[in-house]
Amino acid sequence: MRSKDLGKPLSRAVTVFFFGAFLLLFLRDFRWQALALAFAVPMLNVLTTAILPRLFPSDKLLLSLTNFLCALGVLVLYDTNPTYAYSQAVFYFVGLLAMVVCIYVVRLLRSFRFLVWPMMLAALALLALPLVIGKETFGAKNWFYVGGVSVQPSEIVKLVLVIVLARFMADRRMLPWLVFSVGCLGVLMLQKDLGTALLYFFTTLLLFYASTGNLALTGIGLAGGAGAAVLGYKLFAHVKRRVAIWQNPWSDYDNAGYQIIHSLMAIASGGLFGVGLGLGSPTTIPVYHTDFIFSVICEQFGLIFGCCVLLMYVAIIWRGATIAMATRTSFHGLLAMGITVMLGLQTFVIIGGVVKLIPLTGVTMPFVSYGGTSLVSSLCLVGLLQGVASINEDNLKEDTRLATYGG
Repeated sequence: MRSKDLGKPLSRAVTVFFFGAFLLLFLRDFRWQALALAFAVPMLNVLTTAILPRLFPSDKLLLSLTNFLCALGVLVLYDTNPTYAYSQAVFYFVGLLAMVVCIYVVRLLRSFRFLVWPMMLAALALLALPLVIGKETFGAKNWFYVGGVSVQPSEIVKLVLVIVLARFMADRRMLPWLVFSVGCLGVLMLQKDLGTALLYFFTTLLLFYASTGNLALTGIGLAGGAGAAVLGYKLFAHVKRRVAIWQNPWSDYDNAGYQIIHSLMAIASGGLFGVGLGLGSPTTIPVYHTDFIFSVICEQFGLIFGCCVLLMYVAIIWRGATIAMATRTSFHGLLAMGITVMLGLQTFVIIGGVVKLIPLTGVTMPFVSYGGTSLVSSLCLVGLLQGVASINEDNLKEDTRLATYGG
């Protein structure tokens, strides 16, 4: 069976799984909200995987994987804090609409050549807003509030970053993308948001290597990034604390080490098969709904299920790389590769921090962690990727038509 043919059976499995899971939560406490989510969340999956491919060519496997992770986030959040789940379900719906818009934008604009400069200016202004009106959280000043809703501009600017990098790297124009990426990194350093700065830096560096193959300049960039990391370590106290706790969380169990220790304990208590949906003590983990949601998943569903979730991210990266390699233009290839790298790096950074492989940086787990801006941004990235995939399908159909009818 071809990979794109796996989308339909996977979509059915996703629908049955989440309907049954929410139904179990309803039978636990008989709250009508759980019953509503039992129908609403699987319905969002059915609508996207059944209707979108009728509007334009779509990668059904990518759609099914993305929907599973989004629905998993809503499910885990409902079990721990229903209020978070309702908000996440709304943003899930909004994100799917935004994803469709992004697909159409890629299909209609194709090159983004005339929009890239205004996008750069708007992105830098938006990214700098938290420095003026933002509120510092966990050592970083990267949020601001609009009508009671928190907004993280760096999540939105991710979209602009991959478009800008792809456009100017495809045109072999180094100065514009270099100035833009350095400007973004400078603002993020001022906000003390080193986790997002890490994502931006490595996405830029890896995409530069993919577009040029220049190992020497890539190495110089890597050395510069290492120097900036050392500087950030020396300048910011919260970075020093995170590195120290990564090395030995038990040295400050009651304070800075509390998060990572309880995260590891939750993963260990779940064992291979988990303690069961609705069981365990997930709320004992600080920020369980954002940074440590993977720990909650492993506690309730087990390490085997957690590894399956990781494999889903690997499958998304594989589909993204496949889409990138099938493109006809360097811009679309670099755009698809940039999105794939961004999602892959973010997944590695957050899960690596949760399992104590690397110091915790505070980024969100794509599609799963609580946060409207993060969820909508991730779905928009998938929309851009789906747009490239649909163009690939159009090209393939045109080639087939020409081969059949001789031009």
